[in-house]
Amino acid sequence: MISNFFSKSKPIHYIVVSLMLLLVYVVNKFKILTTDIDVIVALKQLGLFLICLLSVFVFDFLVTRNNLTKKNSYNIVLFVLFFAILPQTILNSQIVVANFFVLLALRRLISLRTQKDIKKKLFDASFWISIATLFYFWSSVFFVLVFAALLIYAITDLKNYLIPILGIATVAVILISYLIINEIDIVSFATGSFDFSLDFSALNSKPIIVGSTILLSFGLWALFYYIKNIKSQMKSYRPSFKLIIITVILGLVIIAVGPSKDGREFIFLFAPLSIIMTNYLEVISEKWFKETLLWVIILTPVAILLL
Repeated sequence: MISNFFSKSKPIHYIVVSLMLLLVYVVNKFKILTTDIDVIVALKQLGLFLICLLSVFVFDFLVTRNNLTKKNSYNIVLFVLFFAILPQTILNSQIVVANFFVLLALRRLISLRTQKDIKKKLFDASFWISIATLFYFWSSVFFVLVFAALLIYAITDLKNYLIPILGIATVAVILISYLIINEIDIVSFATGSFDFSLDFSALNSKPIIVGSTILLSFGLWALFYYIKNIKSQMKSYRPSFKLIIITVILGLVIIAVGPSKDGREFIFLFAPLSIIMTNYLEVISEKWFKETLLWVIILTPVAILLL
C-alpha cells in the first residue's frame, strides 16, 4: 500500500521520489523541446533538473528540521506529485529557480523559532527573496512573509526590522553595478521586469482546470484540519504553522496578479500545501480513505495526459 510505504521516513524514499521527479521532468520536457538536443541544451536541462531536485531536498530539510510534519515522506511525495499534476510549473526555468530561492528564504524564516542568529536569518531570507525577484518579479510578494515572521515570532527589537531592507539593498547594489558595467539601461530593465495581469483566460484549459481543482480543493479541505490542529501543537511551534498559512495566501496573491496565468505560478503553493496536506494525512484514521486520497493524486497526472 502506498500510504504504508511512505508512512515512515526511509532513505529509499529519496531514491523513489528522485526517480519520480526525473520521470515527470523528462516526459514534460520532451513534449515541448523543439530544437535538436545538443550538449549545451542537455547541460541546461540537467542543471534545471538538479535545481528541481535540490528544491525537494531543501523543502524536506525545512520540514523535518522544524517538525512541521511527523517523521514520514508524504511531504516530498506530494511536492513531486504536484509537479506532475501541474507540469507547467516545471517547464519554466526562471520560475523554478525563483521558487528554489523562496524555499531557501522560507527555511531561514521558519528557523526564527529558535530565537538564535535573528539578524543573520532575516538578512539571509530577504537576500534570497531579492534574488528570487530577479528571476520572477512577483516573488517580491514574499517580502511580506519576512515582516509577518517578525510579528508572529514576537521579535520586538526595532533594529531587526531594518535588516530585511539591508538584504534588499545588498542585492540592489549588486544588480545596479552589473547593469552599469554592461551598459544596460536601469529604467528599461526595471519597467521590463514589472508586469501583471488580471486576465484568467489562459487558465481556461482542461489540464490546468483539472490540476488546479484537485490541488486547491484537497488543499482547502486539509487546511480546515490544519488550522484546527495548530492548537494541539507545542506552543513554540505554533508560529511556524501559522507562517505556512500566510505562505499559502501569498502564493494565491501571486497567482492572481502574475502576468502569464498559464499555471506556472502555482509552484509557490506546492511547498505550503504539501505541509498542510501531510498534516491531514497524518490524522486520517481510515487507511482506505488515506490510500484512496493518495491514489487520486497519483492518477491525476495520468488522467491529465489523456485529456
